[in-house]
Amino acid sequence: MTDLVIRALTEGDAQLFDTMPDPLGLGRALSRTTHRPEWKRVALRDGRVVARAAWWGGPDDEAPVNINWFDVAEGEEEAGAELLSTSPFQVEYELILPAGWRDDPAALLAGEARIRAAKAAGMEVLVERYQYRWTPGCGLPERPGRLVFRPEADDAVFFEALKRIHSMTLDAHALRAIAQDGLDKAAQEELDFFNWCPSPREWWQLAHTPDGELVGLHIPAHNPSGPCVGFIGVVPEQRGRGYAYDLLAECTHYLAERGAEFIAGATDQGNFPMAANFAKAGHPVVQERVHFLPASQV
Repeated sequence: MTDLVIRALTEGDAQLFDTMPDPLGLGRALSRTTHRPEWKRVALRDGRVVARAAWWGGPDDEAPVNINWFDVAEGEEEAGAELLSTSPFQVEYELILPAGWRDDPAALLAGEARIRAAKAAGMEVLVERYQYRWTPGCGLPERPGRLVFRPEADDAVFFEALKRIHSMTLDAHALRAIAQDGLDKAAQEELDFFNWCPSPREWWQLAHTPDGELVGLHIPAHNPSGPCVGFIGVVPEQRGRGYAYDLLAECTHYLAERGAEFIAGATDQGNFPMAANFAKAGHPVVQERVHFLPASQV
């Protein structure tokens, strides 16, 4: 077998990235996503692309946030692992898969090949998640009318609410942040992400009972790819009453009233209560995603 050549692409040869098959339909799934040529890398053998990866970040980011496109040719998993492990960008890998991929032989074959290559590069699975996509054809969920929603201009109020919510969370990313850096840092990371989103800060809302007790918060947002359910959270003392559905229904209405033609959402597959709320609110699962941590963060 001839030697492998791994390199980044440029504006002049960016078309090389498109010379591989796309068995998981990532080109279609990421049609609203912009990848910079210099954040794309390929592995070549005899001039043929046998593995490729695209790193993604926001328009103002100086470094990528994650990898969301990685392909490897049959029999070239070692090349794919080398492509990932030698990259200067050691960030989370988000493997995008069709819903129910384990029941589809072709998707299963492609998905498992990418998982093996990522693990060979030293990456470890953090969590598997469901990805949702609401469209107007799904219908708007019923608003229960039990809560009072209002904006709050003070980030410190949201910070304290996020700390209370994260003190008892099922979210794998939040749990990892808490284990590494503590509750304050995890809450601040959430705030930093929402402030990074291009959607208006005044969209963030707290939810209270009619008597004024804090229930939680919802953050309708736009990420660089479009409208999304940024965050749904209920404080621990208010759980068990189904309020997460109320928050999700309000978030859906809020974005739809502002012209959203679709609304993305996501939750960990192990977060059974939130998955049930997405289903109840009419948000269908359109993808599954496997999140890997890079070797440097394992």
